[in-house]
Amino acid sequence: TFHKAMSPAEQKLRNRLRARGRQLGDRRDLQARTQEIGRLGHEVAYEQWHRMLFARFLAENGLLLEPNHRVPVSAEECAELAQVEGTDRWTVAGGFEARMLPGVFRQGDPVLDVVLAPEARLELEELLESLPEAVFLAGDALGWTYQFWQASRKDEINRSGVKIGADELPAVTQLFTERYMVLFLFHNTIGAWRAARVLAGSEGGREHATEGDLRRAVRINAGGGYDFTHLRFVRDEDQAWRPAAGGFKDWPRTAAELRILDPCCGSGHFLVEGLELLARLRMEEEDLSLEEAVRRVLDENLHGLEIDARCAQIAAFNVAFTAWRLIGRPIGLGRIKVACCGLAPNATDTEWMVLADRGEAALGMEGSRDLFGVEPSLATGPLQAGVAALHQLFQDAPELGSLIDPHRILGGDLFKAGWSTIRQSLSDVLEREKQHAEEFERAVAAEGMAGAVELLDGTYDLVVTNVPFLARGKQSHVLRQFADKNHSVAKGDLATIFASRILRWLSESGTQALVAPQNWLFLTSYRKFREGLLKRHTWNLFARLGENAFNDIQAAGGFAILNILSSGRRGRNWRMAGIDVSATRGQRPIPAAEKDQLLQCIAPVELARQADHLTNPDAAILMRPIGDQTLLLTIARGHQGIATGDYASFGRKFWEVGRERLDSRVWTPQQSTVKETTHYGGREHVLHENDGKGGKEGLQPGKGVRIQGGGIWLKDGVAVSQIGPLPATLYTGEKFDNNVSGVG
Repeated sequence: TFHKAMSPAEQKLRNRLRARGRQLGDRRDLQARTQEIGRLGHEVAYEQWHRMLFARFLAENGLLLEPNHRVPVSAEECAELAQVEGTDRWTVAGGFEARMLPGVFRQGDPVLDVVLAPEARLELEELLESLPEAVFLAGDALGWTYQFWQASRKDEINRSGVKIGADELPAVTQLFTERYMVLFLFHNTIGAWRAARVLAGSEGGREHATEGDLRRAVRINAGGGYDFTHLRFVRDEDQAWRPAAGGFKDWPRTAAELRILDPCCGSGHFLVEGLELLARLRMEEEDLSLEEAVRRVLDENLHGLEIDARCAQIAAFNVAFTAWRLIGRPIGLGRIKVACCGLAPNATDTEWMVLADRGEAALGMEGSRDLFGVEPSLATGPLQAGVAALHQLFQDAPELGSLIDPHRILGGDLFKAGWSTIRQSLSDVLEREKQHAEEFERAVAAEGMAGAVELLDGTYDLVVTNVPFLARGKQSHVLRQFADKNHSVAKGDLATIFASRILRWLSESGTQALVAPQNWLFLTSYRKFREGLLKRHTWNLFARLGENAFNDIQAAGGFAILNILSSGRRGRNWRMAGIDVSATRGQRPIPAAEKDQLLQCIAPVELARQADHLTNPDAAILMRPIGDQTLLLTIARGHQGIATGDYASFGRKFWEVGRERLDSRVWTPQQSTVKETTHYGGREHVLHENDGKGGKEGLQPGKGVRIQGGGIWLKDGVAVSQIGPLPATLYTGEKFDNNVSGVG
């Protein structure tokens, strides 16, 4: 194959791309003089696609600005400019967009300098232009972007059966968060906090007859208004209204002081809703303009972490895009506090610590040298410690992400300089190392990690998120080992590991509000975790969603809850609230849209003393604690009997066996389930219960079926065959005419 000689510019770009690939994790073989390009290729593809896609979102909403004259331009006008410049419309639009969003697209990124093959470029353009305009005007379109492009990858991984590690986690655990879930959690935390203050000045809201009246009373009127559609209320014993989740009276007094984190922010659903809510709340409290309120919320209130760099990029754009749509025009937003926490150093200790040396040079304060090496100065000592800490913290970041806990790994007193100082030093390194591709790429990664640690190391009043669902049996060795060491009582699922980790982010009065799997509320394996939460924390509100909580077909079979829980105990008589919008097995499934309506005002709110749940079996969280009621286990027994996997070997119909062999005690009658209630049903089966002598029936000696529950045989009672609608059959201890006794 003929290879044309590369120009100096092309050689420089190749070297920068190779350095970028190595920092992403592509391995280099020095002997063969080759390097993998899988991760680099993925990065090139997504950066190019996102630049085109985001540009059209801006253009269709009148938010794409020509940078010199600061006037909005359409996609058609970009096409006219492209003809003059000899390029295409999306290259022109992407250039405008990159200058508008320096925090979303990295300045000078070599992957954006790659020129795609004409046929590849044309395919992307045709795909983008085939999407109707309505897609780019829809409020949730960006949220579905990542789900769509990961769908085939998720199916591929699930079919493979591999353990879920760094390469699989982002695709497998990403699940579109329904907007009603976001609204319910925000409205019953921030909305409840606001409502408690409003009602405190109105005699407990007794003048209001319904929850709808109360929601109208606590509505925010500033900035076009904001309605708390999913905020629920209950009446106390004295008939005063209170928010069902409580009033969060120990939270900060003003919205300006609230610190909110989404540690698994995905495409930014919670961040976007939080921006719309808090901007209007701060307008009302502080008499701010909408523009100033948006800036302050992004600078002071909202924070997001995400394990996947591609998803973090979508989230950052989504926040900026929402801010501009709210205001009606693009404005400078400063740094959006969304960080990727899934980057790894992909370098040796020695290679990584070169960053500290470069930082010292940037500061102009290198440590003094003597016969024993370098004595760090007051300025460079913290920098060296910080760079070393980043290398240690992020070794397993692609698998741990937001689970990384700087205090637990490095101790409370990390170093004298704060992360923001270290981050600024690394920014100085970036300016000095632009000509050295290897060091530059490491500095970019380190600066991003320092930004993530600022958030990982923070304290928050509200942590709200859709935690990743992943059972322990599917987790990689790294995840399992981490859970065993740091979250042993919550290790059964990645979701509960996150619930445990989130507790360490909370302030003394902080709150976690989660979309989580339902099974940890009652499974025995989570008993110690539940007991700890019931004894040491406040359960504000939980909503049992059951199956079909998500519209995403990939969530089929997943049972979910919405759970709000706060630091500290509210007292022994605190009554926690519960709402159930799940369908009982056998009943008509309740789709997500109907659950949304039920949560708003139809489904009743049940109140129960939190302490009473500790008396439930296994401290299970129920809508109504059992208390002093009689448990079913005191009058009934549950037995599986024979598993279906054995039936081909050990099961027969009684007419296949015959009366003589039934009398031989080798075959035992079996009572099975029935499809409808009847007096004498389910008695046609017999089981080979080999007595150990063997050989008679052509089976090996001692290889008979094992049957549980022999203690209830030949006793009067009712056999219940399944849960749900309960077809049953009555039996007695007598033997029937067909010589088949009733075995429960």
